[in-house]
Amino acid sequence: MADFVSKSVVKSSVRELSTPLAGKAELNSIIGTIVANNPWGCTTYISGGENFPAVSKSSESYSGTIVYENNDGKQVGRITVKAQTAGGFDSAISGILGLEALKTAMGGVGSHDSSDDGFSITIKCHAANGEFYNVTFKRDKVTLSSYEDDAILDTIETWADSVPALA
Repeated sequence: MADFVSKSVVKSSVRELSTPLAGKAELNSIIGTIVANNPWGCTTYISGGENFPAVSKSSESYSGTIVYENNDGKQVGRITVKAQTAGGFDSAISGILGLEALKTAMGGVGSHDSSDDGFSITIKCHAANGEFYNVTFKRDKVTLSSYEDDAILDTIETWADSVPALA
């Protein structure tokens, strides 16, 4: 019987941030710069006859909580909000906070504390050597995954060292 023979070694690396990102605006600024400027030297590619960009968002999600407190400051309700886009998240928060019937039903006033928000954006990249890899940004860490060539890690690490928010 034949054995499986390893053909590649796919790696994953994580950078824990010393200070969490301040919020989704800071994250989206970093992501916008990556997509616009391609600081990692990724290359466009063709698959199935279709052209694809060198760098693109492959997924994103945002989450947060609205807490309801009564007149005594006691928590009387809680709603978790999740959305696939930053705009959708903001709209959901505003919409929920504006619902008078929900305030009445909860028995208190709602507030959104953005310091508890969570977010995740994954960037898909096509390296010049033909590899595809992902870089996922969360509030407290950056993960590089699905790469083989250590030069990719070196490139991402050098770039991240130049971004103060990713220290």
